[in-house]
Amino acid sequence: MITFIHNIIVNTVKKRLRNEESKHQKELAEEVKILEVGISHTLSELFFIFIGVVSAGFGLKGFLLPNSFIDGGAMGISLLISEISGFSLSLLIIIVNLPFIILGYSSLGKGFALKSVLAIIALALSVHFIPYPLITSDKLLIAVFGGFFLGGGIGLAIRGGAVIDGTEVLAIYLSKKSGLSIGDIILIFNVIIFSFGAYIMSIEVALYAMLTYMAAAKTVDFIIEGVEEYTGITIISDKSEKIRLMITEELRRGVTIYGGKGGFGRTGVDLKNIDILYTVVTRLEIARIKTEIDKIDENAFIIMNSIKDTKGGMIKKRPLK
Repeated sequence: MITFIHNIIVNTVKKRLRNEESKHQKELAEEVKILEVGISHTLSELFFIFIGVVSAGFGLKGFLLPNSFIDGGAMGISLLISEISGFSLSLLIIIVNLPFIILGYSSLGKGFALKSVLAIIALALSVHFIPYPLITSDKLLIAVFGGFFLGGGIGLAIRGGAVIDGTEVLAIYLSKKSGLSIGDIILIFNVIIFSFGAYIMSIEVALYAMLTYMAAAKTVDFIIEGVEEYTGITIISDKSEKIRLMITEELRRGVTIYGGKGGFGRTGVDLKNIDILYTVVTRLEIARIKTEIDKIDENAFIIMNSIKDTKGGMIKKRPLK
């Protein structure tokens, strides 16, 4: 009897130990997985920042600097001061951006500020030490391609969670304090810079600076939003099930279904229950999905809105079985 009780106790203890060990191993595996994801994410961010610094440096020294061109934003201020004072652009890039980074530290966090400081210092060193070749002296090519490579660098740095031009930080901060949008604030800021450029240097330089800024801004948008621009589509129809099958089977896209009610009716009892479909497609697929919806229900109510970026879910097409 004693032996039997002893065996039960021993087996119970062993089972608990195995469970505890299994639980500990699962927790350890989860911690390792989180660590691996964190390291991979950090390396990816550093890679984007590095490529962004190289691209921005190429735009500056290969196009803008040798030809006395300026741009908008903090970089434009640095270029303008360097042109009229003769100070080192490398030092000015750090000095001009420093107040914006301090502002970013208080409003966007320590990680953002640290990566931005490293990115800006790396850009300053890149401009100072790397012997980029002079590509062209044609003013139009300088404005377009100088803006393209500079904007590419700014966009890639933002993808990496940092900035090499601090005006975006100021715009985010001021937009919270005022009724203006981020784009409006950046535009006002650059109008002031270009006005100083026209007064100090020449109107021609200011006009080319605007062209450089537009090329850079479009490149930044392209890189941040991605190669594929996505559109969110909300569909309200009495034939929602047929439309859902069309989207999932023919377009092979994911669909989310919301439960809703029609707005017409005197009382809640009179309101008609209806399924609301939501899907995300590329802009190249908009025409097709509208055509297919019209085939099913030409009176369907469709709402479309642009999406800056997407992550997770079934964004890419579901493979054929």
